[in-house]
Amino acid sequence: MKRGETSGISDTVWLATSKSLKFSPLRKNISVDVVIIGGGISGMTIAYMLANSGKKVAVVEDGWLGSGETGRTTAHISYQLDMDYSELIKIHGEEKAKIVADSHKQAIDTIELIVKKEGIDCDFERLDGYFSGNRKDLKNELKAMHSLGFHEVRPVNSPINSAKKSCLLFPWQAQFHVIKYIKGLANAFIKNKGQIFTGTHAEKIDENGIQTEKGFKINSKHIVVATNAPVNENSLYMKQAAYRTYVLAALIPKNSVSRILLWDTEIRPYRYIRIKDYNESSDILIAGGEDHRTGQKNDGRKRYLALETFARKLFPMIKKITFRWSGQVLESNDGLAFIGKNPGSEKIYVATGESGNGMTYSVIAGILISDLIFGRKNPWEEIYNPGRKSVFMTKRFFQETVKTAEQYIDWLKIENVYPKMKKNEGTILQAGLKKIAAYKDRKGKMHLHSAVCPHRGCIVQWNDSEKSFDCPCHGSRFTAEGDVVNGPANKGLSKWKEESKDR
Repeated sequence: MKRGETSGISDTVWLATSKSLKFSPLRKNISVDVVIIGGGISGMTIAYMLANSGKKVAVVEDGWLGSGETGRTTAHISYQLDMDYSELIKIHGEEKAKIVADSHKQAIDTIELIVKKEGIDCDFERLDGYFSGNRKDLKNELKAMHSLGFHEVRPVNSPINSAKKSCLLFPWQAQFHVIKYIKGLANAFIKNKGQIFTGTHAEKIDENGIQTEKGFKINSKHIVVATNAPVNENSLYMKQAAYRTYVLAALIPKNSVSRILLWDTEIRPYRYIRIKDYNESSDILIAGGEDHRTGQKNDGRKRYLALETFARKLFPMIKKITFRWSGQVLESNDGLAFIGKNPGSEKIYVATGESGNGMTYSVIAGILISDLIFGRKNPWEEIYNPGRKSVFMTKRFFQETVKTAEQYIDWLKIENVYPKMKKNEGTILQAGLKKIAAYKDRKGKMHLHSAVCPHRGCIVQWNDSEKSFDCPCHGSRFTAEGDVVNGPANKGLSKWKEESKDR
């Protein structure tokens, strides 16, 4: 895996069933109204909306469109959020929680309008969502939704015969093929004279635009950082935590399961299900969940097995597992995304902290950032303001912040352990007071880099399921060869010494 190819080594059902959306890299200096860093669903949605309104826009992307975390999603489109509305009301109050719910509901409607307007063939379909959990959670969430005016949410029996439990019905949610959708956005964007540059890394970002690692510049009046974790200078990494989330896709007999979205919170971390077409004889069942803090676990096989056990229990008709992959989400300290002006800046905008709800947040980001750039008032500005101060921190976020602080202690430990490494294996080695990220490739060649994350100095940890080095503090990730995969770091691990054959 090289930087920019994808953010993981495992294939996904979206990447496997669509062509890579590659464009030419930037090869000269240009000037635009807005430059957008990141060609995932947020970046392309923002680009589409700005170009649609007459702005001259350029998009730059390390890899190809959707090759980052967008291509590793499960593509649920729902106003049922990662954090229950009963909790959001406690944190933000009923008035703000209603605005949040309305913004996500509007986002679903907007996606449908875009699909129809642009004629995007992306398997978009409306369907019902079912929220499953313990009785207390269901009771609290039903009360919360009704208090926000969402009276269509109601208690029902589970549509899955094997589940035999109560659920809350969230009608009129949606799903689609996320890479095909991005392709449609890109086509419409180009028709509006938008420019896309893939294989282009934004090395320097400031108020005047960007400079790529090849030395080319894009001068712009506005800069939007839509890279999941912002790679520009800011303090937002202190307000959010990165999590690995796991997904598997399994073949099931055609039409053996109704088209639904399912969220099961009975066990934390929660799990979720959706169904999509595959071929004439089979559908694909997609199950996700088993989240953990990035860099703080190395048990991917165990998590995939837990997902498979869960899926097979509910859906005994599963024939075989066809795909396994993991992705990364950022959870904010107060349950809401950070969308708007970068703290301390008037020209740089960010979209991050989407907490597993990136499909709808991408639209919210597109609408809100467009309004800010055009100087229009928007009722969502205060709620999603990246500079907001929250006096409340979720219990989970507080616990994870403690875990983050603990990672710095690792730097002081002295372990004279030099294990005999197998091929295609990585580890952290000790050299005096220094730590080395070591990887032995399939040919037996050793790749040695400093284990210090260039973002804020934490010690990275080996992720065997993705063959990457992951930072346990703020979620930066690096390939086995040291290239950066995920921010907030914007450069790779520094080389320890000349790469050499293992002796």
